Formats: sequence, C-alpha cells, structure tokens
Amino acid sequence: MTKECAVKKDILNRLKRIEGQVKGIEKMVDNEATCKEILIQIAAIRAAINKVGTLVLENYAKKCFIEEEDGKPQDKVEDLLSTLNMFIK
Repeated sequence: MTKECAVKKDILNRLKRIEGQVKGIEKMVDNEATCKEILIQIAAIRAAINKVGTLVLENYAKKCFIEEEDGKPQDKVEDLLSTLNMFIK
C-alpha cells in the first residue's frame, strides 16, 4: 500500500469514527444525557475533526511542495497560506 493510500485510509477511518460519535451524541440528546456529558463528546469530535484537517493540510502541503515541480515557490507559499487561513477560521 502506498503512503498516499495509507493516508487516505486513515482519514476515511477517522471520518467514519467521527460519524459514529455524532450519532452517539444524537442518542445522548434523545436520552436526555447531561449537558456536561454531551459537551465532552462535542469536544472529542472537535479534536477529531481538527486532526483530520491537519492530516489533509499536511498531505496538501507535501503535494504542493514536494511532488509538484511546476510553479514559482512564492506562488506555492501563497496558496498554502491561503488554504491554512481557511482551515483555521
């Protein structure tokens, strides 16, 4: 399995896990779990989403700077910074 395939599989597995966590929160709300318990799960989902975003951004940066030979380095930096700013908003 190539590194790119492994990264893709990791991201997809994480997204499926997040989907399960969201469904779990739906059940918690339906079963009237405490606000604290729900907020803890929301924080866990937020952390998981941030990790997925970081993996995607890392993969994008590697492709942008390592695999693509065309384009000016300055343009690549600007593109990466623009993408990073969208991610952290």
